[in-house]
Amino acid sequence: MQRLVTAELDLELGSSVDLILQVAAAQQVPVADEQLTFTQGDRVYTPTEIIDQSGSRLHRFTGEAGVLEIRYEARIDGPTPMGRTSDLEAITYLRPSRYCQSDEVFQQARRQFKGLHGTELIAAVSDFVATSTTYTPGLSHGTDSAVTTLMTGQGVCRDYAHVVIALLRAMDMPARYAACYAPGLQPMDFHAVAEAYHDGAWYVIDATRLANRRSLVRIATGRDAADCAFLSYHGGYVGLQRMRVDAWLMPEAQEFTSTDAGSAASADPAAHPAADDFTELVQIA
Repeated sequence: MQRLVTAELDLELGSSVDLILQVAAAQQVPVADEQLTFTQGDRVYTPTEIIDQSGSRLHRFTGEAGVLEIRYEARIDGPTPMGRTSDLEAITYLRPSRYCQSDEVFQQARRQFKGLHGTELIAAVSDFVATSTTYTPGLSHGTDSAVTTLMTGQGVCRDYAHVVIALLRAMDMPARYAACYAPGLQPMDFHAVAEAYHDGAWYVIDATRLANRRSLVRIATGRDAADCAFLSYHGGYVGLQRMRVDAWLMPEAQEFTSTDAGSAASADPAAHPAADDFTELVQIA
């Protein structure tokens, strides 16, 4: 399975500022070709790459005042090898976190999903969040949590993921957050999904039903969105002037060229959400 992913961000920096980006495919992803650049006029920044315990790749550097252009493109070939999960990692993803307050939704989860375990629990939580939440771009806030989304019944992909994670953790199933590129996603953007740990493997849950889970490309993994932000900064002003994200699943015989990154006609229909049976257990490939 060959996938192409691109991201373009234009940032207005008001002063010298510490920047941390998470836009590159995770360490374990089989990247065949990749380019990541940070330019400001004639200046090219060379970031420090930091890899966290889950394989997320953070790129950090100090940017100066002015317009910074960030460009990323990559070709991914084949499936991602599945790593082993440690006992400590599983315990970490059972605990409440900033946006996934499993302790606060404990009573609701125990009433609603009483007696459910394993695959039945995964299916029930996924269906509940998918049917009780309305996808509403622009109406949720970056500080909204699983509790907020359960009360309002609306949100975007990060909000759906947070609710799924909180409910699963409340039912004693480890669950985590994954930021991804998602071929076929409409509207196209960075995407967020949940993953549930069952019988020794992580299975992806996309309660938005907006992307085909088999074509996802992992960017970052963490407790919730706080661990997986595509941009964080400290010590100055940063304005997001422009952002464009694209991802495609390509026919096996087609070679990657820079022009492919703008041609939706080359996309494989298998990436369409309708090609995904959301009742099946699927791992991020």
